Amino acid sequence: MKTIGLIGGTSWHSTIVYYRRINEMVGETIGTRGNPEMLIHSINIEIMRAQQVDEINNKYLEVSQELQDSGAKAIVICANTPHMAYDFVQPKIDIPILHIAEATGKEALRLGVSKVGLLGNKPTMTKGFIPEYLKNKFGIETIIPQGKALDKSHLFVSGELTQGKFTSEALQFFLEQIEQLKAKGAQAVVLGCTELPILISQDSLDIPLLATTELHARMAADFILGNS
Repeated sequence: MKTIGLIGGTSWHSTIVYYRRINEMVGETIGTRGNPEMLIHSINIEIMRAQQVDEINNKYLEVSQELQDSGAKAIVICANTPHMAYDFVQPKIDIPILHIAEATGKEALRLGVSKVGLLGNKPTMTKGFIPEYLKNKFGIETIIPQGKALDKSHLFVSGELTQGKFTSEALQFFLEQIEQLKAKGAQAVVLGCTELPILISQDSLDIPLLATTELHARMAADFILGNS
């Protein structure tokens, strides 16, 4: 099995989910007597909250190089928003960063989806590291909430979900946004925050939810097992 390096901490709640799901997925193949070797570096989420792009880029490059030097054969960034550093970091290291939008785009294609809604914090929804990746690599159009709903989504994600707070108010808001995105032509909705699947269940909805955490963890497990 190949060793991967996980960059977590943004938030630590989602990092736990990544670690658990990757182990569980690999265990489906190898059984429960063993587990894959993984390296984990948990950064302080405050660097993401400050949104200083140069600092974020340099931090993720530093950590990626450390994981590479420690034996990692690929990097998994355990959150959506830090993928904003992908274009800066990937050319400067010798191992692949398994991009979260790659996993998401492949699942959307499998479902026959050409237009998705995207929920998350403001950088994830408005910067190009997910929408542009989906468009350029897979030809998938992305739509997002507008106006005050964009700001409210950001506040719920950054002010509650990434701090481990899951409220009925947040759930109702995001369910309403899903219905609005569906009305605008979305054939599936990307849950572009690693805590959103903890809040929202597919069971209550008739539109596919693309939970990036789950899809990304599967991509990581496949790499470990040599299936990618």
